[in-house]
Amino acid sequence: MSLWSDIAVQISASLGTPFVVERTSSISGGCINQTYYIEGGSHSFFVKLNSMASMPIFEAEATGLQEIKNSHTLRVPTPICWGRNETNAWLVLEYLEMDSTSKSGSAALGTGLAEMHRISFEKFGWTQNNTIGSTPQINEFSCNWVQFWRKHRLGYQLQLAQTNGYTRKLQKKGERLMVELDAFFPETPLIASLLHGDLWSGNYSFDPTGHPVLFDPAVYYGDRETDLAMTELFGGFSTTFYAAYREAYPLDPGYKTRKTLYNLYHIL
Repeated sequence: MSLWSDIAVQISASLGTPFVVERTSSISGGCINQTYYIEGGSHSFFVKLNSMASMPIFEAEATGLQEIKNSHTLRVPTPICWGRNETNAWLVLEYLEMDSTSKSGSAALGTGLAEMHRISFEKFGWTQNNTIGSTPQINEFSCNWVQFWRKHRLGYQLQLAQTNGYTRKLQKKGERLMVELDAFFPETPLIASLLHGDLWSGNYSFDPTGHPVLFDPAVYYGDRETDLAMTELFGGFSTTFYAAYREAYPLDPGYKTRKTLYNLYHIL
């Protein structure tokens, strides 16, 4: 069987009705995966392709999308199925038309993100590891946010930096920062909020009606400020977005300092 036939068989099983791929077209823009639009009959889908080793990555992405979808806050493409054959792995998602130029949905994006951040869990982390871009992201559960961040975010990235040949000076500064992490946080317990995890301007858009859509998540439960901090790292979010978020879920004192700390995870 061909690749598209293998994918069609799995889509058919997920839909509970026969599906045949009648047309495929490559979609540009992805730097990690090959991406395609496929259609057949009245159905159309967005497909990510990579080597068969990417199967766990696609499974984690689908699980994360479903977690956001289940929150009933912001729209995401519904995961249809994921699988692999002898050479490739794939992730099939609902195909959504996007309009990145829409301005009317910025307030809804801010409000929706605030609502998503009010979805909480008893621990920090996630049921499985995933990736942020192509970098592995460890999500082992912890009851303590500072310990989680020290070990699985800042500490993990410092280890990668050392492996990649960064200077010992950077390592020493990072180790000192990890020792002093508690000073950046309030004594009151932090809430483990549902996070997108990789919220830069390339990972959201709007549907044709102006409703915001999130995609390419690196989901876990953690301090909501990490999502907000990343939106400020690369830009691409309007003042309307931030005003709507703060109105729905005001930020805690000390955010301006902590956002720099949180963005070290991405800079490193």
